[in-house]
Amino acid sequence: MAAKTNRLLALDGLRLLCALAVAFHHLGMAWSVDGVRPTTAYLPQEVNSTLIYGFLGVETFFMISGFVICMSGWDRTPRDFLASRAARLYPAFWACVLITTAVMTFLPLTDGVPLPHGLTATDIAVNLTMLAKPLNVPYVDTVYWTLWYELRFYALFAILVLIGPTRRRVIAIGAGWLVLSVLVPAEAPLAELVMPQFAPYFVAGITIYLVRRHGPAWPLWALLAAAWALSLFRVRERVLVANPGFPVPVWPAWLIITLAYIVLLAIALGVTDRWRWRWLAVAGAISYPLYLLHPRIGYTMIRYAYDRTGVPVPALIIAAVAILIVAAWLVHRLIERPAAPALRRWIATGSIRPSRPPTSDDRRPRQRVA
Repeated sequence: MAAKTNRLLALDGLRLLCALAVAFHHLGMAWSVDGVRPTTAYLPQEVNSTLIYGFLGVETFFMISGFVICMSGWDRTPRDFLASRAARLYPAFWACVLITTAVMTFLPLTDGVPLPHGLTATDIAVNLTMLAKPLNVPYVDTVYWTLWYELRFYALFAILVLIGPTRRRVIAIGAGWLVLSVLVPAEAPLAELVMPQFAPYFVAGITIYLVRRHGPAWPLWALLAAAWALSLFRVRERVLVANPGFPVPVWPAWLIITLAYIVLLAIALGVTDRWRWRWLAVAGAISYPLYLLHPRIGYTMIRYAYDRTGVPVPALIIAAVAILIVAAWLVHRLIERPAAPALRRWIATGSIRPSRPPTSDDRRPRQRVA
């Protein structure tokens, strides 16, 4: 059945692919299922050689974010922009933090997992603000680090919303951001704002949206080419620090990132405009809670199941991801769908109640008072 929506549903499908790539990467490579040997020891080498590149789902997420934030913020007031972003991020995040905290409390893991232990109630409360990193508080779950990047990007784009986005301004800001991301040292205080490691992905997404909105033009191609070239350099840095215990060639990462650019550009140019499958909207809706839920809860499910059943690790990883997909859908359906509109209205209007639809009396012409 076709979905009655004007949104770019292909972006929703791409979001889910990114979330799944990151989930399989973490569950297959980033911990020890038995607390002694790396989980890679339980998987075929061909699988390991593929899963290692799943971290690139984060880079692609940032590209999608640049595209979507530019698209959704273009004609909004600053307050509406703030309301839409808060409603998108916080309800599902609050739910996932609390669910993960419950799992961490009642089914604790200590050995072989790259997660903090012994978090206090204050730590949990700070995590709920998404400001754990600047407040130097340990994350409830490791993947929350990307949200601090997202918040900083939203703050930067909010300035553009405030002054009024135009094609020329966005191009100039994007070009300046890329230049600063090369010139500013990673250890400099300004790097907290510039985000050198991931700036090219946000700039690429913004630029591709301009292609969508204004059509192709040489300044956009030039900016996109610069972002792509810098992305390849940054990806090489990320691959070189990977240490999974086997060689990790750089060229597959370059290929994956290049394909991400091509796919997002194809979406912007209208190649997928006729896609109207409802399941794509569902895929986009569950991608965010799936991303938030998968590490600590996934590790816990796999460890406890492996200790008690001895089921092969590949099957446990697949089963864990399937369960997490269901959990993500429940978070979206039971929490995000009712809470997000209310939060958006509260920030935008000061009331959580929907605006009253006009009645026949409202539509009737009123007599002018002399």
